[in-house]
Amino acid sequence: MTATETTLVTGATGNTGSRIAAQLTAAGYSVRAASRHSAPVPGAESVPFDWYAPQTHAAALDGADRVYLLPPVGDPDPAAVMLPFLRQARTSGVRRAVLLSASAVPQGGPAVGKVHQELPGLFDHWAVLRPSWFMQNFTGAHPHAVSIRKEGAIWTAAGSGRVGFVDAEDIAAVAVHALTGPQAPNADLVLTGPEALSYDDVSAILAQFTDRPVEHRRLSYEQMRDRLSAQMPLEFASMLAGMDRAIADGAEDRVTDTVQRLTGRPARTFRTVLEREMRSSD
Repeated sequence: MTATETTLVTGATGNTGSRIAAQLTAAGYSVRAASRHSAPVPGAESVPFDWYAPQTHAAALDGADRVYLLPPVGDPDPAAVMLPFLRQARTSGVRRAVLLSASAVPQGGPAVGKVHQELPGLFDHWAVLRPSWFMQNFTGAHPHAVSIRKEGAIWTAAGSGRVGFVDAEDIAAVAVHALTGPQAPNADLVLTGPEALSYDDVSAILAQFTDRPVEHRRLSYEQMRDRLSAQMPLEFASMLAGMDRAIADGAEDRVTDTVQRLTGRPARTFRTVLEREMRSSD
């Protein structure tokens, strides 16, 4: 990729999109930062974009060579809006697409898994990022972070299951590699941190860093589903509670070397990320 080629970054003010836009612009690449609120992104051209407003799509795609795809949050069937956009992207000249999915969602699986299934047929150059749960879930605006601050508690149906939590900065670094490298991965990439931690482990580490008690409060699947459904549609809440149940059964108890293999450096530990996040908030 040359600096004159343009990458469209959807969700450019979000957890991964903002970091991808920042890393691309820092490296001298041309970035079109797309978001519903068209908030300015330093060094990038900002454009309004809404998955559910097709009239915003053509201008966002105009002149773009590649695209980072953040699915619409909370939509149990994102393929309905994403696939027409991707066909339009291919027609308009996009040659490479990088999709954010999740480690728990296989190709052809629910939600964004349907988009994953179609992506290789739409583009010759592609990658699907399947990160584990974000470390930033405990430090930003995620419900876990909110309940930690307000209640000193993390609520899950994950039991003692372990997760290879991953830093959003590491996800962004892999995305930048997939967008700009001489060859696209043409694969789905499971991304984790260097260690698998239970929510009890996470609570203990957070307590050390915040110097206040943090408790992991264990819920049943039904209790977790009902708790989440107060904040989102029931179908999506059921899917998320089901992911917790899968964690309890060991589905996320793994680590991969993908971050190091693609970026040339180790994935960051949870403690390292907490130190960085706390410094940035001072």
